[in-house]
Amino acid sequence: MLDQFLAPENIVFSSALLLMLLIGVVQAIGLAGDIDADMHSDTDGDIGFADTLLAWAGIGRVPFLMWLVIFLALFGALGLGLQQLMTALTGGPGTNLLMVPLTALAALPVAGGAARIVARIVPGLETTAIERDELVGLYAEISIGTARVGNPARARVTDPHGQPHQIMVEPDSADQVFQTGESVLLVKREGDIFKGFTRGDFYLPRLD
Repeated sequence: MLDQFLAPENIVFSSALLLMLLIGVVQAIGLAGDIDADMHSDTDGDIGFADTLLAWAGIGRVPFLMWLVIFLALFGALGLGLQQLMTALTGGPGTNLLMVPLTALAALPVAGGAARIVARIVPGLETTAIERDELVGLYAEISIGTARVGNPARARVTDPHGQPHQIMVEPDSADQVFQTGESVLLVKREGDIFKGFTRGDFYLPRLD
């Protein structure tokens, strides 16, 4: 069984199953909380082909990491099963050049169906993706670096649904500088950069 799992023709599918287990462990111990995956579009037009494809695959029905676990499990299991079927029918396994894309295409709609089922069973897991402009008006905390005008720093903001987002922030005023750990109010967005104002209490002494 282990030899089959590690066979060259199965290594891609075996790796997918191992990655699925690794993501599950990371989520279980809480290390995935800051991983943000905004799967929404910033365009203002009608729903396009990309949005339709994401909806067909089930992306957006549940948190992205959960969808990825579902997809990897199906991709790995289907791949191993199809390789066994190919061996039984032809006397040998299929090449990865053929089997990997074939398995991925087969796994996508199944993952989409599974994501819809999971979202119905556990409604609280349904994604709460929002437009990035909706983050304006919220407070973000500078997580890495020092932000100055023209030199944004990475910050973490939690939307009203409790989902964390990693964004880039710089002061809206040239006389302000944001330090790591400082909380700033997001006042507008220009492209991928958010502008903010400090709360003003970062340098005040703490009583706790």
